Amino acid sequence: MNMRLDYIKASPGGVKAFGGVYAYVMESGLEDVLIDLVYLRVSQINGCAYCLDIHTRDLIKKKVKPAKLALVQAWREAEPMFTDREKAALAWAESVTLVATTHVQDVDFNAAAVAFSEKELADLTMAISLMNAYNRLAISFRRTPDSCCA
Repeated sequence: MNMRLDYIKASPGGVKAFGGVYAYVMESGLEDVLIDLVYLRVSQINGCAYCLDIHTRDLIKKKVKPAKLALVQAWREAEPMFTDREKAALAWAESVTLVATTHVQDVDFNAAAVAFSEKELADLTMAISLMNAYNRLAISFRRTPDSCCA
């Protein structure tokens, strides 16, 4: 598959703006492994090979066990491997990412609100939104894993 457009070169200011949100999220106080697990799950839902590669590599560098990585997409069936906060974050990530289907129901919000403070939930939702945007860029312009860091 050939890359359609190098959006990083075409819009460096836009990419820099996204990078500012990314930096904010990473400094927000949310656990870095939790953020990367959410990024991985969002990228799985959206089918973004480029982002799946990056976030899998990030989690490996952070010493997340291979079994846990393999089961992110089936986290409900592999519950003991995930902390309560990770489970709440993954459920929220799914609901927010699939907004056209879920409409982010009150039950989903209420479950997330139990696990996270208001600031944490706002920051987590920004992280989910950011990854959805990154996925849309990479998928739309056909950015592949080998275009970065193979």
